[in-house]
Amino acid sequence: MKLPNALREQMKNPLGLLLPENQTDKENILKHLNENTYLITVGDRTTEKMIKYDLIPSLQIVDGIEKREKREPPKLANATEITVDNPASEITSQSIDLIKKAFSMESPVRILVNGEEDLLVLPVCVYAPKNSVVMYGQPNEGLVIVKITSEIRNKAQSLLDLME
Repeated sequence: MKLPNALREQMKNPLGLLLPENQTDKENILKHLNENTYLITVGDRTTEKMIKYDLIPSLQIVDGIEKREKREPPKLANATEITVDNPASEITSQSIDLIKKAFSMESPVRILVNGEEDLLVLPVCVYAPKNSVVMYGQPNEGLVIVKITSEIRNKAQSLLDLME
């Protein structure tokens, strides 16, 4: 599925709460989690930040690129790592299948994307287990925190349905 140009602007709107960059410390992030939260991160910097705060995401989706610059993926021992191809501005059916599979695997699971991971936030929001919180970076603005509700699932699914 490809992202049509008409949807590009809409995708820049955060799906959840935008925590400004200067407030993305562990204390503020913990306010949005409970002890049973299934934490999902999409993006290298977001994943790295959570690991640094010792908030190990159950599912991490990274691509080794930040703001179009190649970088080392965040370090984490004991994660099951699986790789998928997902070109920029697309969501492949393989990516969706792998995300669904990852939710049934023992965490932490890291999906290493060859290509771009940004849009994978949508299928993650559709298929995430109950009690999930998805976090991803909003470039130059801060951290988006999405608590998975049926409303969020529906919104993410309608965005997916608009893709070609």
